[in-house]
Amino acid sequence: MGNPLWLIARRTFAEGWLRLTATLLAALGSVALIAGSLQFALRAQEAVAGSDASEYVRADVLVQGGTVDPDDPYAPPDGWVRLDRLTSRPDVAAAVGDATVTVTAMRPDGQAITAAAEGRTLLRPWVPDPRLNPYLLEAGRAPAADDEVAVVRHVSRAGELRVGDTMTLTLPHQTRQVRITGIVSVHGRGAMAAGDLVLAPPETVRRAAMLPEGRWQSVWLKAAPGVSADRLRDALARDLARDMARDLGGTAAVRTAASVRQAQAAAAAGEGASVAGVVGMLASVAIFVGLFVVANTFGTLVRQRTRRLALLGAIGATPRQVGRLIRLEALLLGGIASAGGVAAGFPVSELIIRLFARDGFDVSASDAQYGWVALALPAAAGIVVTQAAAWRAAHRAADVSPVQALRSSVAEPRERRWPRLLSASVIFAGACFWYMVAVVVRADEPPGPDRTFSVALMNLFGTLLTVTGLAVLTPFFVGPLGGLVGRVGTLVSGETGRLARATITRSPRRVSSAASSLMLGVALLASVVLVTMSVQDRFREAGRQVMAAEHAIASTARTAEGAPAPLARDVAAKVTGAHGVSRAVVLTRTEVTLVSPEPDAAGLEEPGIAGSEEAAEPFRFLVSGVEPAGLRDVLRLGGRPPALRTGQIALSSAVMKERGLRRGQDLVVRGARGRVTLTVAGAYHDPSHLFADQALVAPATMDLLDANAATVAVLVRGGSAETLARAVAGVPGVRVLGRDAYVEAASQSLTRALRATHSFVGMALLLALFGMATTVSMSVAERRREFGLLRAVGATMRQIRSIVRWEAAAVVALGTILGLVIAMGTLELLHLTSGSSYLRPAPQWWLFPLVAAGAAVATLATSTLPARRAASVPVLEAARAQ
Repeated sequence: MGNPLWLIARRTFAEGWLRLTATLLAALGSVALIAGSLQFALRAQEAVAGSDASEYVRADVLVQGGTVDPDDPYAPPDGWVRLDRLTSRPDVAAAVGDATVTVTAMRPDGQAITAAAEGRTLLRPWVPDPRLNPYLLEAGRAPAADDEVAVVRHVSRAGELRVGDTMTLTLPHQTRQVRITGIVSVHGRGAMAAGDLVLAPPETVRRAAMLPEGRWQSVWLKAAPGVSADRLRDALARDLARDMARDLGGTAAVRTAASVRQAQAAAAAGEGASVAGVVGMLASVAIFVGLFVVANTFGTLVRQRTRRLALLGAIGATPRQVGRLIRLEALLLGGIASAGGVAAGFPVSELIIRLFARDGFDVSASDAQYGWVALALPAAAGIVVTQAAAWRAAHRAADVSPVQALRSSVAEPRERRWPRLLSASVIFAGACFWYMVAVVVRADEPPGPDRTFSVALMNLFGTLLTVTGLAVLTPFFVGPLGGLVGRVGTLVSGETGRLARATITRSPRRVSSAASSLMLGVALLASVVLVTMSVQDRFREAGRQVMAAEHAIASTARTAEGAPAPLARDVAAKVTGAHGVSRAVVLTRTEVTLVSPEPDAAGLEEPGIAGSEEAAEPFRFLVSGVEPAGLRDVLRLGGRPPALRTGQIALSSAVMKERGLRRGQDLVVRGARGRVTLTVAGAYHDPSHLFADQALVAPATMDLLDANAATVAVLVRGGSAETLARAVAGVPGVRVLGRDAYVEAASQSLTRALRATHSFVGMALLLALFGMATTVSMSVAERRREFGLLRAVGATMRQIRSIVRWEAAAVVALGTILGLVIAMGTLELLHLTSGSSYLRPAPQWWLFPLVAAGAAVATLATSTLPARRAASVPVLEAARAQ
């Protein structure tokens, strides 16, 4: 670019800094949302994948009782091992027993301490042997008494606890008060990928794990000097296979500690990548909104400077130079916005972290990221977004004719229709492609949350393209709709309405720029509201249908998935004798793996066809435990499941169909206590998916599967909320919920992904509204000459403000209608492509006027100040050239 044009660019920045500031803020907000999303994704990945802080760092070999889940290195083994049979071996230098019990930790005020990332809070034994102890005491001492514990640093920080403080532990069978004697770290980290640790004396943990004396879930071994880990593993595996299995407590798995650490690292890395993928999907919405908003503001900025750009052409600037001038401005704006947006991304990420922590996903234990990915990637994205957004504006600037410099006012040239129609057709074809992919996913994948998530992702991409296509076509809608608004304005305001109609229809691109930003905001808001209302209404409806109990005793704490945390089983005894209570039933839950029949025997494959990798994957399902005598008093399950005896299981009709099972068939499942043979007693259906979604057993059978199965809730028939509250008043972290309140709390784990979108959509909505406000303000500013001329011919300030408001009414009408059409279409497509009854396009009637009123308030609020400025343009302003 030549020197004269550089001087012109400098002058443009100096004289038009207000206009450029509005565009700069729009770009900065977009980059801040991108940077904040990326920062959160990186911190979440670090928190989830912090597996180098392994508890097995000092061990050489692990002997794990029973069998282990190869796909979950954090799952406890399902058997037990005798410690004394391993300590006497000459090739073993040290050995300690290990067991894990899932607990809930609470502060003295009863507030639960959320575990780091998606982990759990585990009770584990303190390791007294320094040769195997991986825990570094940062403060205090090791626990010695039954009521003493040491905690990892994250528990101390999250719970604001110090050495000597007391906290409450909710164990599977009881609630206990314990005193903190020490704070520890593992490899310098305050938490592990498995979650938080509460360390107690070994015998305390053994009893809590319901293990016989001298038995442990696994044993950590340190090889004797001169003995390698592989050699010790091979020797133990050989001896176990020959004659030691019976003495050790049945079958056992022997693995090197290094292999377990590698499996933990791989699992954590995969989990971190999945979290980052979900956040990245949501961040793509931020990128799209930023591109949309900046493109609108840049287009308005170029249109506002049409006469000046025409003058540049008149004095000899080539179209290429004019386009380069716009791209240079975009580059400078992008650089400034990137620097400011990256800095603003840190507080944005803190806000996102706080919002996710409320739903049980706490990554605050991780540190802020300052690597090149966290800093350079959003900065580069900001420059790319502004350059891409300015591409169309630069192309239009290069097409400005020098003749337009002679015009007294700036009027939009009549553009050809077919380029817009062709562009919109290509964009809609891309949207249809993603919708077809969603249909294919539904046909190939079995029903469930994974299919619904994949279908929703495809629909998201299609909807973003649909919004873009409608934005391209928006100027075509301005004429008819603007004429209708103008007629209403003429009837209401007379000549002022007629002038407003003329200005609306004369400049469709100006109105469409603001309307398209509003359309995006309405589409985002209405889509999330419609999906949320549909899901919540369906859960509420199905919950009322299934839950016959009037009340539920649940924990105030939440799991990592957002559902109420497990209770202690002794809570049921406290409400059983309360006044008016006719039935109190404990609802327990555990996860098991189907061992037999194998997938091909269950009818999942056609005869003669080799099993695929997907068919060979183990089938895990949740088993709920309820006392048969009180089942029908508290739950109304479809299909009327039979009264179950010990060793029997009832399966949901969906599981029966998916696995090809039949009534009377024997199943072999692997639970927390090893393999158990069960007989299928019948089928049922839980339309709420909250109480017994997949399988149902009696309490005695549940004890065979998992003696420490989580107590989800105590369902109570009869009594009053006040009576029940008094009965459990002495139990910290427990609350009494009504039917609707419990259904809402229990469904939190199934709607966490939906709630996660609220924060991102909320910030994207603010950015879209800011873009609309910027566009409206800039469109008024570009017509200062026009408003000055109206004042010169006798228009009053009130009439000019009225003209701006009628234009705002056209923006509201166009943006709201298109936005609601997109939202309803999105929900309809989600329903059709997912097949889920929880995504039903049946909104409440009051939603549409409420959204329209909100859009009107937002638009009128953003146009009030520009209207006042327009009305205050001096008459002499009309005579001054640009």
